[in-house]
Amino acid sequence: MSKLFSIAFMLLFFGFSNAQESAPEANTDGTLTVSASVAYNSPYYYAVWIKNPAGTFLRTLTMYGNTSKYYADLTHWNTESAANKVNATTGATKSSSGSYNSTWNGKDQSNTNIVPDGTFTVSIELSSESYGTNSKYITKTFTKGTAAQTVTATNVSPISNISIKWVPNNTAIDEVKASQYKCYPNPTKSSVYITGFDIQSVELLTLNGKSIFTTNEQKLNLSGLPKGIYLAKLNTSDGTFIKKIEKQ
Repeated sequence: MSKLFSIAFMLLFFGFSNAQESAPEANTDGTLTVSASVAYNSPYYYAVWIKNPAGTFLRTLTMYGNTSKYYADLTHWNTESAANKVNATTGATKSSSGSYNSTWNGKDQSNTNIVPDGTFTVSIELSSESYGTNSKYITKTFTKGTAAQTVTATNVSPISNISIKWVPNNTAIDEVKASQYKCYPNPTKSSVYITGFDIQSVELLTLNGKSIFTTNEQKLNLSGLPKGIYLAKLNTSDGTFIKKIEKQ
């Protein structure tokens, strides 16, 4: 009887753990294209950048403007992009109407790792001598994930025809692979075990993407961390996958 009780308890525990775990999280590979037209025939600066789900600056996609002393006129970009000014310039200051396509490969600022899926913000800003610090500013969110998405934003003269298009790659394959990895117990008060084949390393991150620690073990000790949601970044031979962990 005792043995049967133990087996029943284990089955109940693992069933509960699997039910508690959210749907597979992945770093979906893909391409974001931000298109817009500008109808303006005097010198102007034009910037497009992206912010992560926490609302903090991720990276600049486009910045036309070659004199740094005028960066301040791009009020929003100048404030948010402090970490990315050195290599932000795409080209020289523009002085005529044109259409622009800015692209993002889903990777972090170092262009090394695909970032976790979520709701990101695209910002577009234009400034000229006549506008000064009263720049033209547009912001719109989109969801980076396994589904393709196209959103449009309201025109802000002289910027129009704004389209934000996310196109994922190989999403069906990524979802199947991601589903092979589990975290239990989840939620947890102390340790979490990661199951799955060929896990080379596990990096624990905050929701903002800040690294807490990296380990080659498949047991994570979260006992010293505050309550909240964390991300386990699994580096495997099949790619990199993200799993959410709740610390209680």
